[in-house]
Amino acid sequence: MNGSGSWLMIIYIVVIIAVMYFVMIRPQKKKQKEEQKMRDSIQVGDELVTIGGLFGRVVSIKDDSIVIESSADHSKIKIAKWAVSQNLTVHEEVALDSGEKRSFFKK
Repeated sequence: MNGSGSWLMIIYIVVIIAVMYFVMIRPQKKKQKEEQKMRDSIQVGDELVTIGGLFGRVVSIKDDSIVIESSADHSKIKIAKWAVSQNLTVHEEVALDSGEKRSFFKK
């Protein structure tokens, strides 16, 4: 009986680790992959939001940095690529399908 009890405890530990992997680690890795894919697909002209809440339109892209134009006064700011939180242009295409348009620049 002592041997079967230790096997049961090992099975419980393996089950707990598997549950933690599928509940915590796997979704986080999936989210990181999606964010990296979004950052890699940024193009000149896209409208972005940074992790600091700054809105802007992409003016130029280098390896690890992006120059954005923020607001109507055309001030340019250089930011790191990892600091991009959202690409509103990607979301805008989905919103356009529903007849809604999102833009923070005056045209």
